[in-house]
Amino acid sequence: MLNKNINNFSQNKFLPTTKEEMKQRGWEELDVVLITGDAYIDSPFMGIAVVGRILEDIGLRVGIIGQPDVNSDIDVKRLGEPKLFWGVSGGSIDSMVSNYTASKKFRNDDDYTPGGKNNKRPDRATLVYTNLIRRYFKNTVPIVLGGIEASLRRLTHYDYWSNTLRKPILFDSKADYMVYGMAEQAIIDLGTYLKEGKDVRTIAGLCYISKEPKDDYLQIPSHKECLANKEKYIDLFRTFYDNNDPIYSKGLCQEVDGRYLIQNPPSRHLEEEEMDKIASYPYQRDAHPYHAKDGKVKCLETIKFSIMTHHGCWGECNFCAIAAHQGRTIRTRSEQNIISEAKHFTTMKDFKGIISDVGGPTANMYGYECKKKINLGTCVDNKRCVDAHRLCRTMKVDHSRNIQLLKDIRKVPGVKKAFVASGVRYDLITADKVYGKEYLKQMIDHHISGQMKVAPEHTNDEVLHHMGKPGKQTLIDFKKMYDDLNKESGKKQFLTYYLIAAHPGCEEKHMHELKQFTTHELKMNPEQAQIFTPTPGTYSAVMYYTELDPFTKKKIFVEKDPRRKERQKEIVIEKKSFCNSKQKFTQGMQG
Repeated sequence: MLNKNINNFSQNKFLPTTKEEMKQRGWEELDVVLITGDAYIDSPFMGIAVVGRILEDIGLRVGIIGQPDVNSDIDVKRLGEPKLFWGVSGGSIDSMVSNYTASKKFRNDDDYTPGGKNNKRPDRATLVYTNLIRRYFKNTVPIVLGGIEASLRRLTHYDYWSNTLRKPILFDSKADYMVYGMAEQAIIDLGTYLKEGKDVRTIAGLCYISKEPKDDYLQIPSHKECLANKEKYIDLFRTFYDNNDPIYSKGLCQEVDGRYLIQNPPSRHLEEEEMDKIASYPYQRDAHPYHAKDGKVKCLETIKFSIMTHHGCWGECNFCAIAAHQGRTIRTRSEQNIISEAKHFTTMKDFKGIISDVGGPTANMYGYECKKKINLGTCVDNKRCVDAHRLCRTMKVDHSRNIQLLKDIRKVPGVKKAFVASGVRYDLITADKVYGKEYLKQMIDHHISGQMKVAPEHTNDEVLHHMGKPGKQTLIDFKKMYDDLNKESGKKQFLTYYLIAAHPGCEEKHMHELKQFTTHELKMNPEQAQIFTPTPGTYSAVMYYTELDPFTKKKIFVEKDPRRKERQKEIVIEKKSFCNSKQKFTQGMQG
C-alpha cells in the first residue's frame, strides 16, 4: 500500500541522472534505473517521473536516464548497473505515434525532446532500449517494461506501421516482465518483492512469459490462430478489453510459438488519499538541468502549471486507448489537495498567475461515478456508460463538485486565470439537467479564452456508431446552449471542433455530409481535421485491420488507400460556400 502521508508539495531535488548526483546523495549504486523515450521531466504528468517518485517513497535509490544515445554505451552506462531492476518506457507518447503521422510521414518535431527536433526518440523505443541494456549488461537484473507503448502491446496486436499482427511485446523484446496500465500498486509490489527476494510472478498488473500455460486463467486465441483468422483476433481483443477492471477481471493466458504470455489480473485502483499522495511528491516541474544544453522542452509550456484532477475515462471512444490503459473508473483527488497544488504554484518564481489546465482525460468527469461500477466493476458484454444513443440511467452526471472546485481555485490569491484545456464531453453537459448549464456558464465566464474545443469527430450517425460517439443532435443542442450563454455574458467566444477523416465505416459521401453540416448547422469552415490513426489497444484499430464490426462481426467499409484518406480530409477543410458544399454533398450521395 502507498504511504498516505502527504508531503504538501515540499521542495526537494531531481532524481539523479549522473554519477555526480549519486555521489551528492552518498550513493555508490542504485536499486533501480529507469529509461524513457522522453527527456527527464520531473512532473506528475510524466509517467517515468511518477514511477521514480513512487519507488523513492518506498525507500529505493532511483535514477533516470532520458533519451539515451542508442548508438553507444555512454548513456546506458552512466548510472551503472542497478541492484534490483531496470525500468524501460517508450515515453509519454507511443514512439510510433510520436514519430509518424497518420500518413506514415516522419514528424520533424517532438515536444518532449529538448530543442524540439525529433532526433532522439527511436522507433519502437521500448524494444530499442531493452536491446541497448542487453548489449552492454550481460546476465543483468530483470528488465521491466512499462508505459503506454508496452501496455497496449501486451497481447497480440495490430501494428499499423508494419500493417501486421505483432506478437506480445515481451516476445519481441528481451525484457523479463511488464507492468501494465497505470501500475502504481504494481510498481510498489515489484520493488518490494525484488528487494525481499519474493516471486514477482504473483503480482497483480504484471505480465511475463511462461513455458507452461496457467490453467486457471482465461485461455485466449493463440497468436497463430489470430494470424489465420481475423474473427479469432476479434475474440482475443474483446477478452482483453473486458478484463481491465481490478474488481472482477481474470488473468489471461495466450500461447505464442510454444510458450505462453501470462497476464495477471489488473492492479487495484488507487484510493483518493493515495491519489493525493502521488500528486504531492516533490516534483521539480521542470526538465532536468542535464538537458539544458540542448534547449527548452516545449511540452513544459503546457504541463508545468497544469493540474491533473483525476484518472480514468468511461467515454469509451472506440479510437481512444485510455479505457484500456487508464481504465474506465474515475479516481479523483480531493479538493483540498488540488487547491494545495494551486497554492504551491504561487510560490514558484516563474508562475505568472496562469494555470494552463485543470482537468483529466475528460475534464468534466471529475467528482462523480456510477455507484454500481464502484462496487461491482465496469459492465461487460458491450454495456457502456455512454454510447451513440444514450447515457446509462445508473450514471448520474453531476457537475456540482467540479463547479465548486473551479470556484475555489479562482479564489486562490495569486491565481489570475485557471483554464480548462482538457477534453470536455458536451453530451454530459446537456445530460446534467441540474448543474450542466451552470458548469458551462462557469467555463464561458472564467475558464476559456476566446474559444472552447469540443470533439464531435463526425456527424453521420453510421460513422458515429463505429466511433462510439454521441449523435449530432446532442451537438446541436450544446451549441445553442453555448451560444445563448455567451450572449448572456456579453462575450463573443466560439467553438472549435476536432474532426476525424477516414475512420472505419467512413466513406467520401460521409465527409461531404459532414462538410454540409459544419457549414449549415455550425456556420463555420473547419480549419483542420485529422486522418484516423489505428493505435494498439483500441476497437477502431481492430475494425481497421479486420474490416469487420467487432461487436457484430459484419463487414464494414475501411478506407486504406493513403490518397483517398487524404481526400476525405480535404473534403471537410476545403474553403467552399454553403451552396458549393451542398452541391458536393448531393454529388457524393449520388456517387
